[in-house]
Amino acid sequence: MSDASLSGRSVTVRVPATSANLGPGFDTLGLALSFYDELTVTALPAGRLEIEVTGSGADEVPRDARNLLVRAISYAYDAVGRPLPGLRLEARNAIPHGRGLGSSGAAVVSGLLAAKGLLSGDVELAPDLLLRLATEMEGHPDNVAPALFGGLTIAWVDEAGPQYKKLLVHRGVSPVVFVPEFTMSTSVARSLQPQQVPREDAVFNVSRSALLIAALTQSPELLMAATEDKLHQSYRAAAMPETDRLVRALRAAGFAAVVSGAGPSVLVLADGPGRRLEAARVADAATDTPWEALMLAVDVKGGTVRDNAEGAT
Repeated sequence: MSDASLSGRSVTVRVPATSANLGPGFDTLGLALSFYDELTVTALPAGRLEIEVTGSGADEVPRDARNLLVRAISYAYDAVGRPLPGLRLEARNAIPHGRGLGSSGAAVVSGLLAAKGLLSGDVELAPDLLLRLATEMEGHPDNVAPALFGGLTIAWVDEAGPQYKKLLVHRGVSPVVFVPEFTMSTSVARSLQPQQVPREDAVFNVSRSALLIAALTQSPELLMAATEDKLHQSYRAAAMPETDRLVRALRAAGFAAVVSGAGPSVLVLADGPGRRLEAARVADAATDTPWEALMLAVDVKGGTVRDNAEGAT
């Protein structure tokens, strides 16, 4: 497909927020949530770049080739050996930046899916290629896998590259995310963890991660025990005292609360919609920090892309 024939083609992408780790599943488990970034990309004549951003992080997002969305689109075009057209981006960001809800992974996935849509009919970006490219850009697959494919994902890397398994979450699991105004750097959070942990802690997390799969897919009543962790949350607690305080208060009240990703947001995996309101009352009373409660569902579709041409699906 030539750049001239591509010019004017427009696609819209919708990508969910994600919560990684889920307590014990460090760098492995991720959950897609019904809270979305949207991106419309229009192909322009080569050399042109127009970027419009509204919503979360709009004031800090670069409006040039450094923009993560642009970099992801360019990365996909390079991977399949196609010249990058000019681009107009209209990004509508709902996922808060620096809060542990996968905003950077969502941006990477959004750009890759936009490239997939623009290149449709010329070259196909298969799911395994999208996962590989997203993992290469993000560094690990725990957020990008659920952003791409939805649901609960188990992600790992072997000699063939990143892999994933998508699972359906039990309908009794009702997520609520508590989002603070302050942020946390993922790189800083990772730097607080030791390179080695006691053997008993490793065994503890292996058992809880296995139990968590059963709890999320079959037995929500096991979520409290299944979300216990000894690998990362306690080491990061000093850098996020308000987050640690809220997690402890919620768990003391019987809620399966964990740090969402690298934090500072807190994810509660409630065992029914009504329990989420009780969790919100606990959060209101637990700390002096204001927390925005997002009552969400598990997203089952993952990222979607549609051609904006009339009659397209």
